[in-house]
Amino acid sequence: MKEGKNKQHFILVHGACHGAWCWYKVATLLISTGNQVTALDLGSSGTNPKKFNDEFCTFSDYSQPLLDIMASLPPQQKVILVGHSLGGLTLALAMDRYPEKVSAAVFVTAFMPDSSNRLSFVLDKFFESKQYNLMDTKFDFYQGQEELPRMLFGLQYLSQRLYQLSPPEDMTLATTLLRATPLPREEQSNAPILSEERYGSVSRVYIMCDEDICITYNFQRWMIENDPVKEVKVINGSDHMPMFSKPQELCLCLLKIAETYS
Repeated sequence: MKEGKNKQHFILVHGACHGAWCWYKVATLLISTGNQVTALDLGSSGTNPKKFNDEFCTFSDYSQPLLDIMASLPPQQKVILVGHSLGGLTLALAMDRYPEKVSAAVFVTAFMPDSSNRLSFVLDKFFESKQYNLMDTKFDFYQGQEELPRMLFGLQYLSQRLYQLSPPEDMTLATTLLRATPLPREEQSNAPILSEERYGSVSRVYIMCDEDICITYNFQRWMIENDPVKEVKVINGSDHMPMFSKPQELCLCLLKIAETYS
């Protein structure tokens, strides 16, 4: 890949049960073109030492590492935010709090909320749609407390619904690094509606994956129609994990977005 004309700062946000490690291919490609990349671990994810407990139980707690990074940016610096899957909700919190620091927000086959409903609205619609099959995904509760649920993807779910088109070595990597993700449902449901003046002011781009059978193509399209974005890009032949199944195509999409919106 050719080096970009202007150096950009990409912040990469992973989805449920994953961590910064899942971006290793895309991060390498972006860095090779002269860009700055920050791939972070959200709360209780990847190498983040924070453990899910009764003091760490809200979606804001889980998303705090991204909010901390945004707060630390110099006043005039802008970034390209990239969120995958559940990471789209974390992206939305950062956009709403720091819109002036975001050149563009990129939702990569991600849950994308709107500014008319609570943060969990798109999740509610997803489960209502019955377009999913969680198979052997495990759910439990921290110390038996029902208000503190957490989720961990099962091996069958990974291989058949997330990584079905990805290299087997990346599937093996995932099985060694996955961690349970907290699902603070009550806090999500009662979270304030995102501000149209702040969240709605950020340029949003949605990257669809046509072979995604986790967040299906039809549901991706529904989210885009529910709250239209500036631009839609499609990666053909990609499962739910384009950073593994189509890393070069995803990188090219991100570079074009940065060139357009920076």
